[in-house]
Amino acid sequence: MTLKTVVVDATQVHGLKIETRARHHVIVVDQPPEMGGTDTGPTPLEFLLIALASCLLTVGKVVAQQRGLPVRSLSAHVEGDIDPDGFLGRNPEARIGASQIRVRLQIDGDLSEEEKAAFVREIEARCPISDNLGNPTPIRFEVALEALLA
Repeated sequence: MTLKTVVVDATQVHGLKIETRARHHVIVVDQPPEMGGTDTGPTPLEFLLIALASCLLTVGKVVAQQRGLPVRSLSAHVEGDIDPDGFLGRNPEARIGASQIRVRLQIDGDLSEEEKAAFVREIEARCPISDNLGNPTPIRFEVALEALLA
């Protein structure tokens, strides 16, 4: 088995504004003003949902090509419910992460409802983000003894 390591770096710029780097891409993460941010970018939860939606569509394109399926286009609508009192420390009983994520995939293609359902099942089964969200993934934290970004 050959593993590929995916790397991102993040730096707090000012307040809740965070600059992230993935390869040569720079992406800003922030919070809306009601959460203390300046709204210069999507929130971390929005990025998680963006990651899920875009992964599902990417995998869908790959699966359709591999199977020779008559799919013209795919789109995704993803919603997640979160109780901010959990991560803000105001309610120790509240779940910290999303309590539910809902995905609606729209398939424009000449497929029966049965074929669409099987297609969606295969997309979900092959999507790395869906796998990470649906199954426990070990996360190892360590404290850096020197600056992360030079």
